[in-house]
Parts: sequence; C-alpha cells; structure tokens
Amino acid sequence: MPFDWNSLFGKKKNRAEKNKNTPSPKSIRTVIIGVVLALVLLSTLSGCYFHVNEQEQAVVTMFGQVQGVRSAGLYFKIPFLQQAHLVDTTTHGMPIGYTVSSSGERDGQNAVSTHEASMITSDFNFVDIDFYLEYRVSDPVAYLYASNAPEDILRNVAQATIRATVVNYTVDDVITTAKSRIQAEVRETITRELEELQIGLQIVNISIQDAEPPTDEIIEAFKAVETAKQGAETAVNNARQYQSEKLPAAEAEADRILQQAEAEKAGRIAEAQGQVARFTQMYEEYAKNPGITRQRLYYEIIEEVLPGLRIIISDGGTQTLLPLADFTGGQEQ
Repeated sequence: MPFDWNSLFGKKKNRAEKNKNTPSPKSIRTVIIGVVLALVLLSTLSGCYFHVNEQEQAVVTMFGQVQGVRSAGLYFKIPFLQQAHLVDTTTHGMPIGYTVSSSGERDGQNAVSTHEASMITSDFNFVDIDFYLEYRVSDPVAYLYASNAPEDILRNVAQATIRATVVNYTVDDVITTAKSRIQAEVRETITRELEELQIGLQIVNISIQDAEPPTDEIIEAFKAVETAKQGAETAVNNARQYQSEKLPAAEAEADRILQQAEAEKAGRIAEAQGQVARFTQMYEEYAKNPGITRQRLYYEIIEEVLPGLRIIISDGGTQTLLPLADFTGGQEQ
C-alpha cells in the first residue's frame, strides 16, 4: 500500500493552525495580572472616599489613633491606612420592664419582664412599673472607644436609678399621683450619671408606660382607692363651688353692715356734737345770769313733767278727792 504524503503534510498543517489559535501561557499570565491590577486599582480608588449620611457621624482613625469626626458629606481618606467608622446618631428607644415586638409596639403577651419591672416601695409593697427610655449618641468617639457595650451600661444605670427613686415613694403615690415627679428625678439622675461615665450616650426622654400592683387583689384595692380619691376631689370641687357662690353674697352683706354701722356711727357722733354745742350755749347763758337761767330751766322741766301728772285739789280735811277734769278733752288731769 503506497504511503499518503499529502495526508501527512495535511495533519502537520492543521496542527500548526491549531497551535496558532491557542493563547500562549505568557499571554494568559499577562491577562490575569492585568485583571488583578485593575481590581486592586478599583479597590484602592473605592477606598479613597467614604460617604456620611445626614443621620450619621464618622470617626476617622489611623493606626488606631482618632484623626477626627466627620459629619454628613463625601470625604477622602488614605486607603489601607485610614478607617472610617460610621455611628448612627438618631434617637433610639429602650424599653425597661417590658418587651417590644418586631413591629416596635408593646407586646401584650410579654408586656412585663418580672426581673426588671417588679420594685419595692417605701411602705414595703411591691409594684410593677415599666419605662420607655429614649437616647442618642452625643459623642461618637466615646461611644466607640470608652466602653465595649454602652447600651448595656445605660440599661444598668437606668434600672439602678429607677429602683433607687421608686423606693422613696409609697405604692399609692407610684401608681397615682407621683409619676411625673418620678420621671423627672430619674431623668435628672441618669443624665448626671452619663456625664460622669462619659460613654458617649445622652438621654433624650424617659416616661412611665404603666404602673400597677402585682396581684389582682391589690389591683382591685387600688381601684377602690382611686375611686375614693376621685370622690374626694369631687366633694372638694363642690365645696369650692359652694364657696365661690356664697362668699360674694357674704362679703356684700358684710359691706352693707359695715356701711350701716358707719352711718349710725356718724349719726351718733353728730347728735353728740349737737348736744355738746347746745349744752355749751346753755352754760354760756347760765354764766351770764345764773338766776334767770335756773328759773327758765325750772319752767321748762315743769312744762315737760306736768302734762303727765294727775292734779287733785283738796282742802286738806275732807275724805273725798275731786279730780280736776280737763274742760277741753273731758279727761282727768
């Protein structure tokens, strides 16, 4: 069988063309190096900038040292050397004494956490009281580096402060009238403690969500007390209303009596002054001529006395007395 030289040369030719189309290992290494360099360059460029939102602050560090704090905006940093740590500065909530559901609302089934909510009062009673604490980051550097768990520290401080405050009040006051005072004292104390601890957190507000006795019997008793207090307040309000109605009338009557007394006083004084003036005039006339004045006074007294007397004429010896009749009126004199 003769040898096919054409088929041999054809195979060599096809193998050469195939080797020509296959990339060489050197070209593959070049492509890989180029891709790696591109990725490194892209990562380097992306690490040169960082963005801070409106509700954030960024703490920039280099080799573990704080370089500064940045507010909202776009900033440059040295890649691989500087780090930007973003801190959320919005207001957050912390329930104390009850749990919160995933929707952020109070969970009715697990509303009270016994170890947090149960507290003792000054009259050695127990009460279940829960709070809602609102706080925010005031110092990002202290928040990141002053403690490992600033929120846990805040919760412990709040629980200790609440217990130390509630123990100064009776259970009746805690449930009824002293809630606002307790809130104010707790907020003031927590604020002072956070300033001393310097953990980078600031309290915004704290409010009592609920306060009630731990048993149904005590709850009913306190409801009765609250009802009695409302009745007492109603009685006091009615008494004040009665006072507001009667007091003006009494004041008007008192003014009338005073005015009448003043008028009578003025009349008595005027009358006395008139009598004094008359007596003074009579004395002056008496001093001028005492005999004539005495005679005139005698006649005036007789004129005043005689009309009221009965006049009887007698000869001194008869037993019969004949009254002298009034010839004008027919009456005895």
